[in-house]
Amino acid sequence: MGVTHLKSVIDSSKIRVAAVISSDEKKLAGDFSDVGGNLDTTSSSIDLSNVKKYKRLEDALADREIDAVDLCLPTYLHAPAATVALRSGKHVLIEKPMALDEAECQALIAESKRANKLLMCGQVLRFFPMYSVLQPGQLLSGRFRRRCAAPGWGGWLKDKKKSGGGVFDLLIHDVDMMIHLYGEPKSVTASGYEDLAGGIDLIDAQFHYEGFVVNISGGWHPGQYPFSMEYTIVASNGTWDYSFKDGDPVFYGLDTEPQTLTPPEEVDGYRAQLEYFADCALTGREPEFCRPEESARAVYWAKKMEEARNA
Repeated sequence: MGVTHLKSVIDSSKIRVAAVISSDEKKLAGDFSDVGGNLDTTSSSIDLSNVKKYKRLEDALADREIDAVDLCLPTYLHAPAATVALRSGKHVLIEKPMALDEAECQALIAESKRANKLLMCGQVLRFFPMYSVLQPGQLLSGRFRRRCAAPGWGGWLKDKKKSGGGVFDLLIHDVDMMIHLYGEPKSVTASGYEDLAGGIDLIDAQFHYEGFVVNISGGWHPGQYPFSMEYTIVASNGTWDYSFKDGDPVFYGLDTEPQTLTPPEEVDGYRAQLEYFADCALTGREPEFCRPEESARAVYWAKKMEEARNA
């Protein structure tokens, strides 16, 4: 995720990358050829000749030239690293999920208020054009799905105490989008199967609202299962349907032809997210479009979803 963020903003006209932090000399040299995951990292080399390099976060935080930090760390390091960064007087963007439980999230929010520094969580789905087309309307039902094979990198991901597991790590996106669109549910029920050692972590959850249900499902599948994400949203004025495999979302409105919602080609959700964060930091505005309080509640409901499955 660090190289994904870096690729998105290295040439941005709104952000200057002042420094990178890594314990890996190869990455500090701009060589990311061994980076894996479910995102495109084919641009394995990045010119970092004009960028400062640090091996320790503490050294970077002592650099007065740095105004903000973008933390792309294993989940269990989010809260301690963000706390140190906020206390050092830096604005902080944390990759999702904000932390492993809501108590940690609320402690970070309180820390940001004490420091009078911006705190935002990288719930990038809000900035993806294929999701930003969604409108609440009079919802009749909603279905979000996200799944992939268990990652072959980062052994910490299969340690539930460090990552929250595949369901928590993947579907936090969809839980956050649900809250963004419809507010908080009244309750959740779920079923599924968990075997982290075997690379399996599946869930089918129903979030109950007044008069409708939002279904969120997916997780880690066995075998070399490809990454995919999709949604179907049914409202009183039509249906929005999207599949990662099929391309652009389609709106099926009442008494109209299906409308393909083609986003502008230049839209990069990661760049849009980072530039929004930077703009808020520069202007002193709260990140109303992606508030940390909502990111904290997404963590809360993701945990409730897992508890319901395991009950």
